[in-house]
Amino acid sequence: MKYKIVKLTKFSGNEATIYSIYIFDKKKTLFELFLEENKISYKSELISIFNRLKVIGHETGARENFFKIHEGELGDGLSALFDRPDKKLRLYCIKYGSLILIAGGGGPKKSQTFQEDEKLKRENFFLRKVVKDIKNKMEFGDIEISKDGTEFLGNLEFTDDEKN
Repeated sequence: MKYKIVKLTKFSGNEATIYSIYIFDKKKTLFELFLEENKISYKSELISIFNRLKVIGHETGARENFFKIHEGELGDGLSALFDRPDKKLRLYCIKYGSLILIAGGGGPKKSQTFQEDEKLKRENFFLRKVVKDIKNKMEFGDIEISKDGTEFLGNLEFTDDEKN
């Protein structure tokens, strides 16, 4: 699969830069797919998540209390953004401190753990792969974080033939 990390300018601001993952085969970002999949059944929660992303980018940065943290492996920044803890819709994200956020995919949490839901498990494990791909490119100097810590610089395109 070929994908690239793209800035979501509508959400990015002085407090954080918001990215998503553009999937070449689908011609859409994971965030766009997330919106399409949930716009009918979870409209009010989507509006809240949409507004929360604007607040993160323009007012507060990616505060930890907006997320359910530790949704991946230790230290990988994989978290779940929700509108309120008692609601079901989750958007998986990768946090790089409070200044960079990659919005992935997600969906409604219908079971106790994401591992019991094939869709959420697939979304979560794909973002774990993205974390490893980014880390690999950082180790080789192909990607770096800007001096002010607010954005990625370098080659943000990835293909499956790259080694983790």
